[in-house]
Amino acid sequence: MPLTLDIFNDDAFGVTELTAAINNPPEGQILPPPTPVVFDEEGISTLTAFIERDGDSLTLIPATERGAPPDVTTGGKRDAIPFEALHLATHATILADEVQNVRAFGSESELETVQALVAKRLARMRNRLDTTILFHRFGAITGKIYDANGTTVLLDLFDRFGIAQQTSGFALGTADTNVAKKIRDAKRLAEDALGGYAFITGWDGICGRGFYDALVSHAKVEEAYNRWNEGAFLRSANESGFEFGEVSWKPYYGKVGPTLFIDPDVAYLVPRGVPDHFITRFSPADYWETVNTPGLPYYAKQRLLEFDRGIQLEVQSNPLNLCTRPRAVIKLTKA
Repeated sequence: MPLTLDIFNDDAFGVTELTAAINNPPEGQILPPPTPVVFDEEGISTLTAFIERDGDSLTLIPATERGAPPDVTTGGKRDAIPFEALHLATHATILADEVQNVRAFGSESELETVQALVAKRLARMRNRLDTTILFHRFGAITGKIYDANGTTVLLDLFDRFGIAQQTSGFALGTADTNVAKKIRDAKRLAEDALGGYAFITGWDGICGRGFYDALVSHAKVEEAYNRWNEGAFLRSANESGFEFGEVSWKPYYGKVGPTLFIDPDVAYLVPRGVPDHFITRFSPADYWETVNTPGLPYYAKQRLLEFDRGIQLEVQSNPLNLCTRPRAVIKLTKA
């Protein structure tokens, strides 16, 4: 039976089925590597997420004479900072000529064959969204989320929170730098920023390639590992990372065109165990069917082109990636 575009009127190509398909990609689909920290994901039914900040700080109670007026405990100063979800959308076209000569093969039906063609196109579109979300998550770690061009700032977390980024210079170009002390000092900056808010369970050092190379080859680091396992550390490339100063140091590299995911000459020290430190909130799509519904990571929809010459597929995601306590992430520099 000749294949016609009427096949796209099947429920299999409705917004519900297409959205379900793209949120459950086929096994074996290649995805970009995850970030070194875990982002808590959740769908919200609005376009804005509010981060509540409690500016309260603990102070000691002074001793007073018995019967004297007690010290006053005031209420905390809280505020809620709104953050808008970002809208990421891409479209693709499947022309009539691409399905004109498609016919059933083996036990497959025409519907199943066209579904496979659409699924392949959807997978390519989702991969672009996954890479973009990963790029934004690195931005949340570093404090600034950039647009696709790598220069336009979409969200500056330090500006929105009204705080300054904490930075520590490691002086890795100097042979006698006490790297272990530099690490301890950087940890204390993060601990002071948290102020007892969370019990830190460990540390991650997220490194650009240049910083990582300078760290792993520093004289004090090599000296510390000289006797470990008969010098095995010094004989290996250590490209997968290593532990030093109770921090898990790993090199990370990402680049799409000229846009880098992380500056090669910096690193970021991140404490583990902080509740909701890194979050992703997904808002609903701008479709009639999704108004006021909990957001999903991805949405997909199709429509016929003029004169039924094919269909246009749209895939979108509306994510908000945040670090809720950015001062607890310490920027480390080689200098």
